[in-house]
Amino acid sequence: MPFPLPPLARAITRSILTPAELEWVEGIVYKNAGHGFDAFGMHPTYVALGLAATMPMYRNYFRVRSYGAENIPREGQAIVAANHSGAVPTDGAMLWADVLVQSRRVLRPIADHFVTTLPFIGSLFSRGGVVGGARGNVRALLGGGEMLMIFPEGVPGIGKPFKDRYQLQKWRVGHAELAIRHSAPVVPVGIVGPEEQMPQIARIKSVGRAIGLPYLPITLTPLPLPVRYHIHYGKPIPIHQDYAPEEADDPARVLEAAERVRDAVADLLKKGLEMRQGVFE
Repeated sequence: MPFPLPPLARAITRSILTPAELEWVEGIVYKNAGHGFDAFGMHPTYVALGLAATMPMYRNYFRVRSYGAENIPREGQAIVAANHSGAVPTDGAMLWADVLVQSRRVLRPIADHFVTTLPFIGSLFSRGGVVGGARGNVRALLGGGEMLMIFPEGVPGIGKPFKDRYQLQKWRVGHAELAIRHSAPVVPVGIVGPEEQMPQIARIKSVGRAIGLPYLPITLTPLPLPVRYHIHYGKPIPIHQDYAPEEADDPARVLEAAERVRDAVADLLKKGLEMRQGVFE
């Protein structure tokens, strides 16, 4: 049994989520591909399980606060683009949970290819909505009106040393090209907090690759510290209005759109750092 069957998943979620939360999460509409899940393996029961698994961290450990949640689109295709940090990708889990709680929409994280191939975890993540980053997958999701989570910095974002905290790494442009091609607005997000959760001092690529990861991080703490997360949502950037779909083939226009998103994320980070009273506050 590679992951819990629905009865066990429901038993776990009932012990953590309130009856009201369980009802609306399991009531999320999804497109059954004919075998009980959607085309990418997602099912509301496992979305509820994922929410139950993240709630203790979300509510009690990282004590997530969100700002500007009214900027999350309640329907239609969209891309949520955020900074990435923390040595381990707990920022992705907290953003996924926050969007679900705030908007009652399942954010579809676009993961590096190795994530969905990991034993057990890859299958469980797929059940909760994670999708491998193949172009065809993204095209199908946006075409179906889904909302995607993309970290344009990729793995280098979570792998940067502590001295470079809150400095955006190379900003990939793929999210902008997709937004233009599929007429999707982009919601910029600045996440403050995870940069300090697990300071990284080194990484070992050979060991990481041996176990299916890009590298093995060497950190000052064995587990993330209980920093407070602050998630700031900016106003959607109207890519769908400002660019014609055929401009997705123009590198200059794609770069321009990507830089607009990067600048918006940088501004949110600056604002968030100014607002924050302390790493644990």
